[in-house]
Amino acid sequence: MLPSKQPACQVIGYWMSEKKSQKLNWSEFAGVCKLNGIELVKLDLQKPLDTQGPFTAILHKLTDIIALATQKDAKAQAMMDNIESFLDAHPEVAVIDPLPNVRQLLDRSLSYSVIRSSDLEKIDVFTPTYVELNSDDVQVNLSKLASGGVKFPFVCKPQVAHGSSNAHKMSIIFNEAGVADCKPPCVAQTFINHNALLYKIFSVGDDHFVVERPSLKNFYSSDQKTIHFDSHDVSKADSSSALSILDPEDKVGDKQPDADRFSKIAHILNKALGMALLGIDVVIENGTNRYAIIDINAYPGYDGYPNFFNSLLSCIQNTIKSHKKRLESGFDTGYSSDEKKKNLPIGRTHKKSSGHANSSTGS
Repeated sequence: MLPSKQPACQVIGYWMSEKKSQKLNWSEFAGVCKLNGIELVKLDLQKPLDTQGPFTAILHKLTDIIALATQKDAKAQAMMDNIESFLDAHPEVAVIDPLPNVRQLLDRSLSYSVIRSSDLEKIDVFTPTYVELNSDDVQVNLSKLASGGVKFPFVCKPQVAHGSSNAHKMSIIFNEAGVADCKPPCVAQTFINHNALLYKIFSVGDDHFVVERPSLKNFYSSDQKTIHFDSHDVSKADSSSALSILDPEDKVGDKQPDADRFSKIAHILNKALGMALLGIDVVIENGTNRYAIIDINAYPGYDGYPNFFNSLLSCIQNTIKSHKKRLESGFDTGYSSDEKKKNLPIGRTHKKSSGHANSSTGS
């Protein structure tokens, strides 16, 4: 279905929290867009969107609202019903990123499953073994951990990856006794020793940039009591957690990370998830030098990303162009069927630019 009316200029409706707008210096981006013939309009999700457009595209960071809606929050559900009804009625509007695809990343177990089923193994990149724990019965959980190949120590993460500060509260479980400290529903993921260094791949459509962040030091199975921590306290740009200080016996190699491998990871996961705006957490396993994906999130912070506005503007323009081509070719971009909600790729080329910096950023 082709639109009966096109806006006179490109109008991008957007929604994100005020905190994120300030963090990204959104007013400056509005000026960049204006110079390129694009108008930014902040959406009011509590009012009919038809009265706020017409829109060429929708750009959003709705993860927290989506998460609240799944938790039966009436206000959040009404906001999601509003935008989904609008998108269902306006297939001519491109979306960055499609809501069904973003939903995949709200459930850590589901997102790990999608990552594992991608083509990452072809480039010797893996996701650590994991299982979803839904029971308070320690014996049931021990059996599930064993059958899923999850080893001690493992990281216990909330199943819901967005929506509250609790999404970042995690635990390191060292032994069978510590399994009682798991708080279902959660995901148990085998801990990979990586010398307290994490690489964050910031993906923006066809571009990406890599930053280094502090991370957890090396841990081993032992009788140690469970360690509880907030991932934001460990892996932020300015983090200085004691959990990141390597023990004296740990040896850090001098081998530099593979920029081409990072580029391929970004390319594969953009395609597998059908998303343009991603933050991908990668660690390099001690001893094997294998690359592991330990987490992934939608529309991260991009602090420290050079020329971010240029990459974002290019991403928006490319998405609009490819969406228009899909419409003209007769591809149905509607949101009405459950099958379509499972996977709606945004349809873009996958030419990736590479970059790396020794700075760190927030998500």
